[in-house]
Amino acid sequence: MATVSTFDMTGKQTGTMDLADAVFGITPNATVLHSAVVNYLANQRQGTQSTLTRSEVSGGGKKPWRQKGTGHARQGSTRAPQWTHGGIALGPKPRSYNYVLPKKVRRLALKSAFSSKVLAGEMLVLDSLSMDEIKTKTVATMLGALNAGKKVLMVLPEKNDNVILSARNIPGVKTAQVNTLNVYDILNCDTFIVVKDAVAQIEEVYA
Repeated sequence: MATVSTFDMTGKQTGTMDLADAVFGITPNATVLHSAVVNYLANQRQGTQSTLTRSEVSGGGKKPWRQKGTGHARQGSTRAPQWTHGGIALGPKPRSYNYVLPKKVRRLALKSAFSSKVLAGEMLVLDSLSMDEIKTKTVATMLGALNAGKKVLMVLPEKNDNVILSARNIPGVKTAQVNTLNVYDILNCDTFIVVKDAVAQIEEVYA
């Protein structure tokens, strides 16, 4: 059974916690992780790039010279793709890059991401994470006490505006809830911090 250390907000280790092998103790599937990351990045694309075709470029309505007898190649418009200032042939147009992975693949990818963080020793469990006021310094001090890396993902059991607003000004720090987790953010962070109540929710959903 996978085991991780638990800490309080001062960085003091308070004990250890056993994690469900079905979620945090599987052998990470690199192929599925790659598919999930590519899917996430594709879905982030705006797809707003656009080029002008020969019919959309201004000008070129007049035939530049007569069809025969000039010694030139025949031309119908100065806005054909081979001309300077001509339209673009087969260029990109606005489109959606979104696609959906099968549900079983998404679940396996998340389990593989969780397990990879446990295997790498990059997952920490907090006994609790609560703040009475919005104060960035409090979160920064906590992360320093936990020896967190430059990129941190903190998983909360429920929405907590004080924590979210306090953390968002710190470069490299992201917050998420159990239902908003994605494989890319998990793999991209140096330190994966999960509140104990959120661990229970993850095990309940993915076990």
